[in-house]
Amino acid sequence: MFVALYPPPSEVASLSSALPPDAHLTRATKWHVTLVFLGSAPTTPVATVLDGLTALPPRFTLRLAGAGQFGNVAWAQVGGDLKALSELRNQVREALTAAGFPSDDRPYQPHLTVSYRADPQVRTALTNYTGADWPVTEFALMESHNNEYKPLQSWPLPT
Repeated sequence: MFVALYPPPSEVASLSSALPPDAHLTRATKWHVTLVFLGSAPTTPVATVLDGLTALPPRFTLRLAGAGQFGNVAWAQVGGDLKALSELRNQVREALTAAGFPSDDRPYQPHLTVSYRADPQVRTALTNYTGADWPVTEFALMESHNNEYKPLQSWPLPT
């Protein structure tokens, strides 16, 4: 289970078209920016904690631009209003941690994973990619089941 942001279909299509067509990519339907990874957790209590969040940051914009890598994992960098993204991530993480749902405490590196294989062509394409700004209007609680991501619930950000 994880809490995430999803880019709009137009940005997914733009990024997809910028990547090599023969590359081994993750499915574009799975492309997201993780806020908090929870692993295995019961859905109802997690959703109740997220229902109780107040003073969320207003809607903001992000963009995908540049490349990053963790080992063999290639990802698109996230830019834009990183202060608002960090504020949202911290609120979600702190509320879940206070409720007894531990999360990864490594430094947060917002990114969108596109491949689990080291591929110089993918890295070059990502390095040269600059997407359009896209509005972040909500975040979602997601479940991973049979290698598919299923939205369980979403929460809008204030206007």
